[in-house]
Amino acid sequence: MTDHAVSATHPLGAARSPKGLLAKAGPLVAFGILLAGTVYAIMALVSDLEGAPSAGGMIYLLLGLALLIALGFEFVNGFHDTANAVATVIYTHSMPAHMAVIWSGFFNFLGVLLSTGAVAFGIISLLPVELILQVGSNAGFAMVFALLIAAIIWNLGTWYYGIPNSSSHALIGSIIGVGLMNQLMAANGSGTSGVDWDQALGVGKSLLFSPLAGFFFAALLLLAAKAFIKVPALYKPPVDGAPPPLWIRALLIFTCTGVSFAHGSNDGQKGMGLIMLILIGTVPTTYALNHALPASYVQEFQKASIDAAKVINAKGVGYSVMGNPRPAVTVYVAQHAVNEGTFPSLAVLVSQISDQVQQYGSLDKVPSTQVGNTRNDMYLASEAIRLLMRDKGAELSKDEIATLNSYKKALDTGTKFIPTWVKVAVAIALGLGTMVGWKRIVVTVGEKIGKTHLTYGQGASAELVAMGLITAADHYGLPVSTTHVLSSGVAGTMAANGSGLQMSTLRSMALAWVLTLPAAIALSGSLFALFRYIF
Repeated sequence: MTDHAVSATHPLGAARSPKGLLAKAGPLVAFGILLAGTVYAIMALVSDLEGAPSAGGMIYLLLGLALLIALGFEFVNGFHDTANAVATVIYTHSMPAHMAVIWSGFFNFLGVLLSTGAVAFGIISLLPVELILQVGSNAGFAMVFALLIAAIIWNLGTWYYGIPNSSSHALIGSIIGVGLMNQLMAANGSGTSGVDWDQALGVGKSLLFSPLAGFFFAALLLLAAKAFIKVPALYKPPVDGAPPPLWIRALLIFTCTGVSFAHGSNDGQKGMGLIMLILIGTVPTTYALNHALPASYVQEFQKASIDAAKVINAKGVGYSVMGNPRPAVTVYVAQHAVNEGTFPSLAVLVSQISDQVQQYGSLDKVPSTQVGNTRNDMYLASEAIRLLMRDKGAELSKDEIATLNSYKKALDTGTKFIPTWVKVAVAIALGLGTMVGWKRIVVTVGEKIGKTHLTYGQGASAELVAMGLITAADHYGLPVSTTHVLSSGVAGTMAANGSGLQMSTLRSMALAWVLTLPAAIALSGSLFALFRYIF
């Protein structure tokens, strides 16, 4: 698909003739902020590397390459997904196109900076545990390169043809592909146990139901607005390129802002989690453990460890562990099957972690030679407890689950953190992507979903619903697709308004939705096998 030719009256034509001081200063201010953020991120990374033990040149080369690929994924995510947020304000003439993409890029930037990190580590937990524990190995780098490059390839392909497609969907498919290929390449060839299917199913449900919710809620909201807000101008398309009344314009700009911010806070986290894996693998002494925790953390951690050990020991009465407890715990995390060795092995691991933390007094005092081992132990225990709390075979009471959950939070506080400079780097990539390649997807959303021009009410309804759904998903640590939610919302308003739907576009979107998982799985699995061979 080629870009549409646009005239001065077409909503995209506004980008060619900016007027006024604000229009001229806007891009300069935006790029000034991005430049300052870039300088800050680079200086922070250099400072962190100066404090780390020296590593070989090849490690730093792999670090730089992996970071570029991870940020490249977020850049593509920006111009692929975030274009949906600006489509409504552009096609209702609420903002000129050039200002809309800068505005959206800035609030994507803020959304990333203020995100919680819950989605980032939810995505990571889909990966095979043995690859996460050995992320600094050749297999770990092969994993990161394969899943990111596969997601980028699929996103670029669908963007080129102007098909709204989910970056989240592509990334999750890539993760599943790596997990499957990793297991198939293992010596025992035990099939699909390399993928946490329970976790993948939960993510899949959020990706499946969020567009359906977007369609129906946006349709219902538009119908409710028609019933209670008797303003005819709200339900008519723009006339001759004129901007809407001030209050309607403010509403549409607000919804665009909300969707952009929510997209940054949700989608931006996916790149953060992968970047943290890269940093842990290459510079573990700096990034494997959270060195910024207060002194009170150790006392709180010890108490949580003692309480958790009591619960676990009570479940493993009558059994003992001789030797290293880690293999038994790793097998449980990989296979999700409780046996007689699960509880006693986990109890020993919890005690050993507690002894390590107490011995050194704080996480920033753990010797560089032990940082990787301590982090892996804490991560492994956290994953085992996460699975136990939802495992009916473990037969845990509500109080026992609450005790284990407190201990898991203490473990995660020490290992699952995101430095500010990582957030800034991802925010820059996402913001720049929004400003660069938005037009193809905007044309599809604005012109090719419904058979009539998008009205003010339709744009506001679709974006209000998208903003609410994405914000809720971020709160619960669930990845959702801005593309799917907003495009479905626009389709829902078209259906509710009786405007008609362009079935050819909907078929293309549905086909992309159906093909994304198998295509991403095949791409990432093949690339993982290739990179394992190369490395």
